[in-house]
Amino acid sequence: MAKDSEKDNEPNSTIPVRILLVDNDKDHAKAMHESLERIGLDCTYATSGPEGSKLLDENTYEVVVTDLMMNDIDGMAILKKAKDNQPDCEVIMVTGHATVPRAVEAMRERAFNFLEKPITPKRLQAVVSKAVESVRLRLQNTHLQSRLDERFGFENLIFASDSMKSVVDRLRRIAPTDAGVLITGETGTGKDVVAQAIHQNSPRKKKPFVAINTAAVAEHLVESELFGHVKGSFTDAISDRQGKFEYANGGTLFLDEVGDMPMPTQIKLLRVLEEREITRVGDNKVIPVNVRVLAATNKDLEKEIDEGRFRSDLYFRLKIVSVHLDPLSARREDILPLADYFRKQANKKNGRKIKSFSQELRRWMLGFGWKGNVRQLKNVVESLVVMDIDDMLDMDDLSPDLLDGKPVPSAAGAVATDGGSAESGPLPEDASSSALIGKSLKEIERWVIEHTLTLANHNREETARILGISERNLYRKLNEYDLR
Repeated sequence: MAKDSEKDNEPNSTIPVRILLVDNDKDHAKAMHESLERIGLDCTYATSGPEGSKLLDENTYEVVVTDLMMNDIDGMAILKKAKDNQPDCEVIMVTGHATVPRAVEAMRERAFNFLEKPITPKRLQAVVSKAVESVRLRLQNTHLQSRLDERFGFENLIFASDSMKSVVDRLRRIAPTDAGVLITGETGTGKDVVAQAIHQNSPRKKKPFVAINTAAVAEHLVESELFGHVKGSFTDAISDRQGKFEYANGGTLFLDEVGDMPMPTQIKLLRVLEEREITRVGDNKVIPVNVRVLAATNKDLEKEIDEGRFRSDLYFRLKIVSVHLDPLSARREDILPLADYFRKQANKKNGRKIKSFSQELRRWMLGFGWKGNVRQLKNVVESLVVMDIDDMLDMDDLSPDLLDGKPVPSAAGAVATDGGSAESGPLPEDASSSALIGKSLKEIERWVIEHTLTLANHNREETARILGISERNLYRKLNEYDLR
C-alpha cells in the first residue's frame, strides 16, 4: 500500500495548477501568457476557439481564461467543454463592455469570474491567482480526504463499478477481524491486491505479509515451502529451512491458487489451521504459529470437492468469510479508471509523460473482452506507453495481435471501423450486454446512455453526438434515469 512521503504534506502553494488561455487575438493571448508566467504560473495559450477546444480534449487544465466573443467556437462553448471535461475547473471569461450581460450569463453557467477589456496585467494576475488558490484549496482538501480514507484502507483499489464498491464495503468489515478469507475470481482479477489490502488494514499490518503460489511450486516441495524442513530430510535439504508459516508468524499468510494444492498437503494444512502449530518436514518438534490465512483460487472448489480433488473440511475451514471478484468484462466501469492508473504507473516506470488516451482507444478498451482481466489491462497499457511516439495513446500504439483485423466494438453498441468512425451495430457480446437480454427497453436505454457517458469521459455534448440525439434530449434522459 502507499506509504507516507514528504509530498503528502506539501504546502498548498506548491500544488501544480495548469492554466489554458484562449483568445483569437494572438497578441492579446501572448500578452496574457507573459503576464501570468511572470508570477510563476504554468500557462498554455490557444489563438482560436477550435484550438482551445482541441487542447481541452487532449489535456487537463485546472483554470481556463477564455475570450467570450470568438469565431467558430465562442467562450460559452469553451466554458461548457471545460466544465464537462473537468467539473471542478475554474473558468474566467474575458469580455468587452458591450458583452458584459453575456459574461453575467456565463457566471450563471458556473464561470468563476469575468474580466472586462482592457485588462491590466495586475488585474489579470489578481483574478487568475484567486482562481488558482481556489483550485489548490479544493485539491488540498481532496488530498487530505484521500489520506483520511487511506487510514481506513484500500487506496490501492481503483474502481468505479457497483460490484467493486460492494467488495470494498465487505473488505472494510473483514479486515479488522482475524477471520480466514477465501478470495475467488478468474486469473488476473486482482485477488493478490485484495489480500494485501486486507492485511494492510488489519491489526497485523506491522507484521509480515507472506505470499506463496502453490501452483508454482513443485508438488514434492509444497510442504517444505509451507512448513519448512530440517537438514537431511530429503536429498536437497542441505540445511535447516524456515517455512512460510514460521516466517509469517504474527502476520498474514496468503495461499494463492490454493485449489492446486496436493491432497497430502491439504490434510496437513487443515491440521495446522485447527491446531495452530506446524512441524517441519523430517522433524518431530512442534512449533506454535500465530498466522492469519488468506486463500485465493480461480477454481470452483465445490466442483473440485465433488470430483475428489479438494477436501470439503479444508474448504469450510478456509472459507470463514468469502470475497468474489467479478471479471473485468462484467465491471466495465472500472476499465478506464484502472487504465488511467496504469498509465501513470507506466509513465513513472519508463520515464514517459503520456498525457491521455484517444476517444477511439477508450472506445476500444471498453469494448475489448479482457480475458486476462486487470493483469492483461495493465500489461496492454504499459505496452501502449512504451510504443507511443506522440504523447497521446491511440489505436496505432496497440499491438496488432490485439486487433487481429476485427472491428472494435464500442460501449454504446456501435462498431468502430478501421477508419475510426462508428456504425450502427448490435450491443457487444460480453457479460455486461448479454445480461440485458430479457430486460425492458428502458433498462437497455439506461445502460447504453450510462456506458456511452463513460466512453465520452462524461462529456454530454460528445455523448449526445455518439448516440445521435440532441443535447436537450440527452439532458432529459439523464434526469429521467437519475444519471446526472
